[in-house]
Amino acid sequence: MIPFLSILCAVLAAGLVVSVVALYRTRAAARRERMRLATEQERALETLNAEQNVILDALSDAFFLVDSDYLIRRANAPARDLLPGREILGRSLGEIFLHKNLAKPIRKAIKTGRRVTKNILLPHPVFPGGGEDQSGVTAWVIDAAPIEVAGSPPLTRVIVRDVTAEYQTEQVRKDFVANASHELRTPLAIINGYLENLVDDDLVEDPETSRRFLTIMRKHADRISRIVEDMLVIARLESGEAGQLKMEPFAFEACAHDVLERLQPLISAQGSKVRLAAAPEGLAIVGDRFYWTQILFNLVENALKQNPARPLDIEIGYDAEGEADGSVRIWVTDNGVGIPSADLPFIFRRFYRVEKHHSQGTIRGTGLGLSIVKRAVEAHGGEITASSTPGEETRFEIVLPPEAVAPREAEVAGGPM
Repeated sequence: MIPFLSILCAVLAAGLVVSVVALYRTRAAARRERMRLATEQERALETLNAEQNVILDALSDAFFLVDSDYLIRRANAPARDLLPGREILGRSLGEIFLHKNLAKPIRKAIKTGRRVTKNILLPHPVFPGGGEDQSGVTAWVIDAAPIEVAGSPPLTRVIVRDVTAEYQTEQVRKDFVANASHELRTPLAIINGYLENLVDDDLVEDPETSRRFLTIMRKHADRISRIVEDMLVIARLESGEAGQLKMEPFAFEACAHDVLERLQPLISAQGSKVRLAAAPEGLAIVGDRFYWTQILFNLVENALKQNPARPLDIEIGYDAEGEADGSVRIWVTDNGVGIPSADLPFIFRRFYRVEKHHSQGTIRGTGLGLSIVKRAVEAHGGEITASSTPGEETRFEIVLPPEAVAPREAEVAGGPM
């Protein structure tokens, strides 16, 4: 009986060992499966997170996720660009959005659980990577909305859009319309006034008075035509037509001579002298001759009209050989009253007026000439700067890239170089 019990115990023990081993293997397999699933889940989450980052970083606007404690939990690349060199994640709203007006709509969205969109105009830059207009103003759109993610604490997504450029464009448009209306209204009012006088029978019978009135009316009608012409030119330059310039080689001196011929009555009336400082080898430019005529005409006319009561010495010159990088310098100088330093940064703005030191009765320019010059130069890939020592010299200098110079063997329009 004892041997049988011994055998039975041995069998039971062996079975127990097998069961334990099987259970261990099952548990080990289950543990490995759980680890595999956890690893796959982690990889899937990493992949999903990476894909989300790629999508968020591709946005043009700054994107933030903010939790209910007003801490930033996520930020995309444009958001980091707004705050270069600064840690964003884990920081509070007050640390990131330094101006209270920027943080206010976000706090409201978190508190109310509703979407809040706000346009904000600030008198100074608020982000190191943000834009600003010429007066330092910055414009922003803050769009904050709560989002719900299953199993996650409440979050609020925030989009920050820099609309400074759009704001500046809109302001320029409004200023342009207002100034253009004013510029057109003035000569029209003068013409209407003289027309009313001419209706008077007594004046009609006086040929000398009628002739004088008609002469004045014609001057102001010409002014209206010039304003409209300048508006059309600057509209073409700003509408994208600058990319369709008729680029071909032409002789710079021939273009300058054409301009001086058009301005000769004004030059002679003021007793001014214009010198063309041309090099023996000449200069051929690859560009749109129509716009280059506008550039030179407006620069010379501007000098003459800013100094109506005094003769000027004006020089148009260029240096096609002196720059190491192959660029070309073109300049127009005069010895007139000059431009105050406070006005220099703004003279290329449309309708900008320097405080006048001569008669207000003189018919002035349209206020668009230098703005046309700047945009036409930039359309040719160049840059223009202005410097002035009042009473001594005012200098406008244009720098053109090497590709704006035509090869010497090129056939040019406007005659030989």
